[in-house]
Amino acid sequence: MIFEAKLRDGVIFGDRENAEYVYLPASEVGSARPLCLYEYEGNREDVSMEEALRLIRVRSLRPTKHPLLGNNAF
Repeated sequence: MIFEAKLRDGVIFGDRENAEYVYLPASEVGSARPLCLYEYEGNREDVSMEEALRLIRVRSLRPTKHPLLGNNAF
């Protein structure tokens, strides 16, 4: 799936207007079952890759620039 490949390449998906982001942190690169981070409403939550992909689809998140990390998670 293209979204998974982009997450694994460090692309940050999000909605800047709603301050909602999904990305794979550098510490999870190469993991057999990596955990992604989902940031929303000032919260940060670990989510499985499957859940991250679901959030990207359901929330229509697009590649974006994170306010602290910039364009790439690593």
